[in-house]
Amino acid sequence: MRTDLTTDWEIPATSGGFTGGLERFMGPGKSRAESAVELGGGTVCAALLAAGLWSTDLRPVWSTTQFVVVALIGLDLIGGVLTNATNAAKRWYHRQAPGTRRARLTFVGAHLLRLGVMGLVMLEGDWTWALANGALLLAGTAAVEFAPLPVKRPVSMASWTAAVLTNLFWLDVPAALLWFAPLFFLKLLVCHLVPEAPLKRSHDA
Repeated sequence: MRTDLTTDWEIPATSGGFTGGLERFMGPGKSRAESAVELGGGTVCAALLAAGLWSTDLRPVWSTTQFVVVALIGLDLIGGVLTNATNAAKRWYHRQAPGTRRARLTFVGAHLLRLGVMGLVMLEGDWTWALANGALLLAGTAAVEFAPLPVKRPVSMASWTAAVLTNLFWLDVPAALLWFAPLFFLKLLVCHLVPEAPLKRSHDA
């Protein structure tokens, strides 16, 4: 058993206004190391996504609007995967406070809009795709959120795997958009909804 690690559930104070609201949205008390990983990892992953999309040679096919939508949603998902995996986000969204569950579910629910935008703009009105993924998201969210604490992590991975496999085999998605479902469900079902203890080394306390 590791004896040099301790949990830190203390929520740091935040300022008012837009800056404080943004800090609370992403998780107060983010360490410099977490910010560095977000920046560095996010930059590398965004570059890989851009390179992958460029290699598919979609320039003659996609409109400017479609490129903008893909860029914004791609950055949102990459950043969201990294941000929601930080100690700061785990501590904030899984703290013992009234309304915390509602905040988590509201956060997930807001992402139904991403599915609508993708179905309308990128898949030319493919509402079957959008509705199927919405159902997968709601079912996975309910499974993770209401699962007993000791099995939330494996339940989230089972839900993520089911969603990804459904998209790969049964939903019609262009090759250039195959990255969407894995990142979308990873961000929400695994990184956001699974509670994990915010750890630090005991000598840093």
